[in-house]
Amino acid sequence: MTYNFTEEYDIIVIGAGHAGVEASLAASRMGCKVLLATINIEMLAFMPCNPSIGGSAKGIVVR
Repeated sequence: MTYNFTEEYDIIVIGAGHAGVEASLAASRMGCKVLLATINIEMLAFMPCNPSIGGSAKGIVVR
């Protein structure tokens, strides 16, 4: 199976768990073109350790 992609991205995030979703969201908000890849779209951001996207450490990570 061969795929030919012509799109270019600044950041590619593999895995759409809560950390991948937060990383993708932060990068997107900073103006990056982001590709988020996951195996199962139904498990997107499944079981976050914080009920809201972000949390106390987000400010440190995004800086």
